[in-house]
Amino acid sequence: MVSLIEMPQTIPTPVTRDAPAPQPAAAENMIEIQDLDFAYGTNHVLHEISLSVPSRAVTAFIGPSGCGKTTLLRCLNRMNDLVDSAQIVRGSIRVQGVDINAPGLDVVDLRRRVGMVFQKSNPFPKSIYDNIAYGLRIAGITKRALIDEAVEKSLRSAALWDEVKDRLNVSGYGLSGGQQQRLCIARALAVEPEIVLMDEPCSALDPIATAKVEELIRQLKTRYTIVIVTHNMQQAGRVSDHTAFFYLGRLIEFAETRKIFSNPAQKQTEDYITGRFG
Repeated sequence: MVSLIEMPQTIPTPVTRDAPAPQPAAAENMIEIQDLDFAYGTNHVLHEISLSVPSRAVTAFIGPSGCGKTTLLRCLNRMNDLVDSAQIVRGSIRVQGVDINAPGLDVVDLRRRVGMVFQKSNPFPKSIYDNIAYGLRIAGITKRALIDEAVEKSLRSAALWDEVKDRLNVSGYGLSGGQQQRLCIARALAVEPEIVLMDEPCSALDPIATAKVEELIRQLKTRYTIVIVTHNMQQAGRVSDHTAFFYLGRLIEFAETRKIFSNPAQKQTEDYITGRFG
């Protein structure tokens, strides 16, 4: 069992390993990352990342600021394509066996299949209803009955329907911060993704709203594969099934969350989760 003891004065040096980082026990994997190196121009930010993300489970990415965890998350639906200098130096990312960086791949369809919820809630300047309906209309769905059904289903999935069902025409900006974040989750769910990426989804929320989002994440994992970036160790322990620890652009350790927090294989992991650095 990891114990909390006095903090040393030095920051550990990243470990260079010839063998891949330990993986969780065998499971059906939704995402396969193999030997991934990624850079912004000449700034090399990810090094030799190999990682298998299990299906219908919550995988948490943890590590100090600047360690590459958000960059990796954005690689999973090619959000980094929006940065001119971004490039995969080598390696591959496969979603259900399909190379998502293959020439000719439909990126719009990829982003439908791999939805994203950002650190700061970002509802559109539209009504609650139109926030949810937006992606459906972009996908070519025009029948009101189908949109109505999808709006209700998505808001129910995001545990928001009972709170907003009588004011669907009110602006999304009129909701509380926690409700806005759940609205953004509902918007992502409306187009029926297979994977939901969450980048620090609770960082701007109060404890009560955070608890509601965390409970929602636990419910959603029965239907979706969820990958969450968080700086909150307690949150990673509460909501995730597997945890990956990153340091200076390298994957140091990947295992079941209970093992990471109780018996990590790498000293760097132990030092981070016990607060000795980071």
